Amino acid sequence: MAMTGVLRPGYCQLRVLDLNESIRFYTDVMGLIETGRDASGRVYFKTADERDHHSVVIREADQAGMDFYAFKVLDKRTLDKLEVDLNEYGVATERMPADGLLETGERVRFVAPTKHVFELYWEMTEVGDGQGYINPGVRVDGPGGICPIRLDHWQIHGADLDGSRDLFINVLGFHLVERITGEDGATDMAVWLTCSTKAHDIAFVRDERDNTLHHASYLLESWEKVLHAADVMSAKGVSLDIGPLRHGITRGCTIYAFDPSGNRFETFSGGYAFYPDMKPYTWTHEEIGAAIFYHTRELNERFLTVVT
Repeated sequence: MAMTGVLRPGYCQLRVLDLNESIRFYTDVMGLIETGRDASGRVYFKTADERDHHSVVIREADQAGMDFYAFKVLDKRTLDKLEVDLNEYGVATERMPADGLLETGERVRFVAPTKHVFELYWEMTEVGDGQGYINPGVRVDGPGGICPIRLDHWQIHGADLDGSRDLFINVLGFHLVERITGEDGATDMAVWLTCSTKAHDIAFVRDERDNTLHHASYLLESWEKVLHAADVMSAKGVSLDIGPLRHGITRGCTIYAFDPSGNRFETFSGGYAFYPDMKPYTWTHEEIGAAIFYHTRELNERFLTVVT
C-alpha cells in the first residue's frame, strides 16, 4: 500500500487523576520514556522504539479519559488538502498553533460525529530510538517494565458510529477491515478501520456515551512479550480487566488492564496484514463472544460497560 495520506496514530492526550502516580505508572510499569514537561504541567512520553518526540501526553484532571487523538499525515500538502476535504464534507476545523504542544508543528483539529476530538499533523521533532541510523544495533535491553514497541491504536465509543465511520472512510482514506453487526444483521455495532496495512488503527463502537475511551493499545513483539506483560502487571499490582487471551477480530493476543486513574489500556501482539483489495470480515450478533474473546467465547461485563 502506498502510504500517501494519513500514516498512523501519532499521539493522544490522556487525563489522569494523580499526575505523580501516573508518571510512575507509565515509566515503571509501562516502560515508557519521559521526553518533556511543559508550562501547563503536561508530561510527554514515548516508547523506546518510537522515533518521534512523544506518543502519549498526560495531564492531571478531575475526570479520567482522553482529550484528543492525533494522526500523523505524510507532509504539509497532505495536511492542507485534508483540511479542505474535511471542510467540503461539512466538518469544521481549527488550526492549532505549532507552540501548542512540545516539539509539534501546526495541527488541524476537528470533532467527529461521535464527539471525539481529533488532530492531524505532519511535523514533530524526531528524537530517534537510541540506535542511530548508520549500522543500527539491535536493542538488547530497555527501560524496564512492559516496554511496548509503539502506541498502536484506540477503541472509542459514541452514538453516531455511522457518521464517524463514513467520515474516516470517505474523507481520511481509511478502510473497513472488520465489523460486528446487530441483531438485525445490518446495523454496524462496532467497526475496525485501518489507514495502513495493520488490522486496525482505530475502532468505533456504538454507544450512547459520546466521546468516551474504551482503551489505548500498545503493540508488543510476540505472545511471549504479552505473557511478560502479564507478569509485570501482576508483580506491580495493576488492576486487570481480562487476559491473556486471543481476539477473534484481528486475531491479536491481548491483555486488558487499567492505569491508576481507571483508563483502560491494552498490550497486544499479532494481528494479520490488510490490503485495500480485501473484503471486510463480518461477525454476526450471535458470534459476538467469539469475535471479542475467541478462547472463552464469553463477554466480560466490565469490558462492555467501563469507559472513561
